[in-house]
Amino acid sequence: MKKLLTGFALLAVVGCGGPSAGVEGLIRVGYFPNITHSQAIIGLARGDFENVLGAETRIESTVFNAGPSVIEALYAGRIDMAYIGPNPAITGFVRSRGEALRIVAGATSGGASLVVRPEAGIHSLAELDGMRIATPQLGNTQDVALRKCIADLGLSTIEEGGTVQIIPTANPQILDLFRQGQIDGAWVPEPWASRLVVEGGGVVLLDERTMWPDGDFVTAHIIVSAPFLRERPEIVYRWLAAHVEITLWENENPEEASALLNAEIEKLTGKALSGQVLDMALSAMRITWDPIAPSLVESARAAWQTGFLDNEPDLRGIYDLALLNRVLLEKGLEPVEATVEP
Repeated sequence: MKKLLTGFALLAVVGCGGPSAGVEGLIRVGYFPNITHSQAIIGLARGDFENVLGAETRIESTVFNAGPSVIEALYAGRIDMAYIGPNPAITGFVRSRGEALRIVAGATSGGASLVVRPEAGIHSLAELDGMRIATPQLGNTQDVALRKCIADLGLSTIEEGGTVQIIPTANPQILDLFRQGQIDGAWVPEPWASRLVVEGGGVVLLDERTMWPDGDFVTAHIIVSAPFLRERPEIVYRWLAAHVEITLWENENPEEASALLNAEIEKLTGKALSGQVLDMALSAMRITWDPIAPSLVESARAAWQTGFLDNEPDLRGIYDLALLNRVLLEKGLEPVEATVEP
């Protein structure tokens, strides 16, 4: 069963309730209709996850627009696992005092850019002063990155008394606003960045890979409700086994993988990507099972510095890679590490 959810409220993990161990015989999974979540899209389409889980476990998948909504659903006990960006996962972990979730694997590195309209006359980051820039959702990974970038430039947002207007908006609406000239730019993940270029006539002002050592930073990883992981680890292990196999298959069969991915995106969004958009988007990212922990630490610091976290975050315990490394060792692959300093 597949549902469609969108949301725009920043996560506030407070009050009653919290993540649960899920429903017996069911795993509820969230993901986005973005190519940065390719393993989820391909694996659900081909039945990879169903095959490894067996007939005794049913999959219920939900498509989201951006990360904060995913964390809200996970904390409310509506999903058990999700493909998601770093900042919402950080927020969910920190605001639940480490109780809500664990990161169990990586999914994608790279694949996010700041794209501007040529008519806006923005030729450098310093010229963001007075501009209107969209992000997919308040508090999502690109939203935090933009706010940190603005602060580093010595600028500030309108709500802080400054001049830069940040407009959190769902990705499909961002493209419409961009074409209509109602925004000057957008910091978005793929394939939306490439769509803004190809379909909206935009120009890449900043490829986020240039901001990170070796161009490597986590764009998507897999999180699991901590109670679900604790009480049903075999299901998570089987899911990760399929996740690794899909990643290997995508890397070994790029043309077949991109064609399947595009066909599924058309089903999910009502529109396939053009060949130009697809090629451009895929060239801006790489899929992986490595969660790229060092970049998560920097993303957490940016969330704190931009006011999304009240205190400097302590991420100890956010990773649990035991099941992933079990899978990798069984397949003769190198295990991964994720050290988080206090």
